[in-house]
Amino acid sequence: MIHHVYLGLGSNLGDREENIKRAIALIHERVGEVVRQSSLIETDPWGFESDHPFLNGVILCETVCTPRQVLKATQKIERELGRKKKTTLLSHLSPLTSHLYSDRPIDIDILLYDDLTVNEPDLKIPHPLMHERDFVMIPLNEIRY
Repeated sequence: MIHHVYLGLGSNLGDREENIKRAIALIHERVGEVVRQSSLIETDPWGFESDHPFLNGVILCETVCTPRQVLKATQKIERELGRKKKTTLLSHLSPLTSHLYSDRPIDIDILLYDDLTVNEPDLKIPHPLMHERDFVMIPLNEIRY
């Protein structure tokens, strides 16, 4: 069965556009066909202070992978592209916990997976903070069915 997963992508270190292109190519290889891609928008960091602005975008991928398989694949891609550490954001934490966020060459978040809801400690679908983030909602609304 084919599933539709929307992934948010962001980069604020190195060649940001190239980091996102490489991530999309790896997602296409390992998760499934990338059938839609939003424009990239430049935004200020969210949840922490930095002199490095982000490029953000959203892709729609058709996959046979489970949500857990998508998570594992995207986390591996993040590590391969230079991500040092990804902090799990628990839904009860507020944006005031800025120590959870840092500069990074790539960030990949599962935003939506079909109409599925998942509420596990390390996997929350829909992404719990996406509606608070214009850098997610603007590109998501650009490509969403």
